[in-house]
Amino acid sequence: MGDPRAHRPRTALGALAAALVVAVSALAGCASGDREEDGSGRPAAVRLPPKGAGFDYQIGGAYPPPEGVRVVSRDRSDSPAPGLYNICYVNAFQAQPAERSSWPADLLLRDKRGRLVIDEDWDEPLLDIRTPANRERVAKRVNGWIDGCADKGFDAVEPDNYDSYTRSDGLLTTADATAFMALLSRHAHARHLAIAQKNTAELAGRRERAGLDFAVTEECGQYDECGVYAKAFDDRVVDIEYTGHGLDAARARWGGRLSIVRRDRDVSTPGSASYVRAVR
Repeated sequence: MGDPRAHRPRTALGALAAALVVAVSALAGCASGDREEDGSGRPAAVRLPPKGAGFDYQIGGAYPPPEGVRVVSRDRSDSPAPGLYNICYVNAFQAQPAERSSWPADLLLRDKRGRLVIDEDWDEPLLDIRTPANRERVAKRVNGWIDGCADKGFDAVEPDNYDSYTRSDGLLTTADATAFMALLSRHAHARHLAIAQKNTAELAGRRERAGLDFAVTEECGQYDECGVYAKAFDDRVVDIEYTGHGLDAARARWGGRLSIVRRDRDVSTPGSASYVRAVR
C-alpha cells in the first residue's frame, strides 16, 4: 500500500518558479466535456475527471465515499469505487521501504560515494532515472502497476514523487523527471487511463511534454499555488488541504472551479482518532 504523501514546505525559489509558470505558460486544456479532443495524441477512450466535483482522498485506506463525492483517489492495492471517477495512486519515482529489496541495486540512486540517496521524510530511496536505459527499466515495473490499475477498472493514475529530483542532491534533473513521466504517460494512455501531475508546480509548464492530463495537488491553497495548476490544466485539478486555513484559502478563490477536500495528514479512515474530512 502506498504511503500518504504529506506536502513538503516550499522554498522561496520554488514559489518564484511557480509564479513564473503562471505568468508565462500558455497551455491548452480540454475545452469541453470529459474526453480529450485537442489532438494531443490521447486515445478517445481516455476519460478526464469532471471539473469542480466532490472529491475524497483515500490513499490511506478505502472506505465508502461520503455523499456528494464523484471523484476518489485510492492506492493501487485497493479497488475502485463503483460509479465514481477513480484515480489510482502509485509511488513512481521512489522505492517504498517494504519494496526496496525487490528493486535491482543499480536502479537505486547513489551518490559519488556509493551511498543511497534517500527521501528522509519517508525513508525511501530515489530511483535512478538519469539515463534512457534506466528510465525504460524503471518504467517497465511502474507500468506493470499501471496495468494493474487499468485491469481493476480505474479511470486515471496518479504517479507520486514527480519532484524527487529536488531531493537528489543535484543528481537528477527536471529533464530526467519529465522524460520519465512521458514514458508513464504514453503507457497510461495506451491503457485508456488519464494521468495526473502530482504537485511540482514548477513543472506545470511542461504539461504537454510530459503528456499529463490533470493535476492532483496537496495544499495548493495553503501555498497559493492553485492558480498555477488551474491555468495549466484548465481547472481539472483535485486538491487536498491539511489545515482549516488551507481549505478556506482554496475555497475562497477556487471553490467553484476546482475539486477541493480537507483530509488529515495520515489520510486515515473513518473511525480512526486522527480522521478528518471537510469540504467547507
